[in-house]
Amino acid sequence: MTLQERLDAHKKEFESKAPPGKLAIMHRATEDLRRSGILDGVIKVGEMIPEFTLPNFAGNTVSSAELHARGPLVVSFYRGVW
Repeated sequence: MTLQERLDAHKKEFESKAPPGKLAIMHRATEDLRRSGILDGVIKVGEMIPEFTLPNFAGNTVSSAELHARGPLVVSFYRGVW
């Protein structure tokens, strides 16, 4: 199964369990962001990202170069304080 297929399956499962009202709010907010033009400045699929070093969820320093040396890299950003 490709990464895209796995992501699509995860999204489908999430949306099947999410409360309809909250799901509608999420979709509306996503569409508002798309229409704002914010996507014009983001890195596109397949483009190289600049190297970075940041703390992970456990507070340990992680280097994108070290992770990328092991294979393809997927980066997720979470809102809020952990």
